[in-house]
Amino acid sequence: MAKRAMDREYVWLQCSESGDLNYRTNIRVKGGIPEKVKGGFKKYSPRLRKHTLHKIKRK
Repeated sequence: MAKRAMDREYVWLQCSESGDLNYRTNIRVKGGIPEKVKGGFKKYSPRLRKHTLHKIKRK
């Protein structure tokens, strides 16, 4: 199981409109990050009270 954990990495999702780091998730990095994930996710932004595009931000 330790090998499977090495394939994943924790990243923050940053709101493209307000700049807030609202979510933390893990993504699979083995074999490169898929283009679908690089494009971002539509997630809820509590400050703006609407769904916005959130992109990956590595700390």
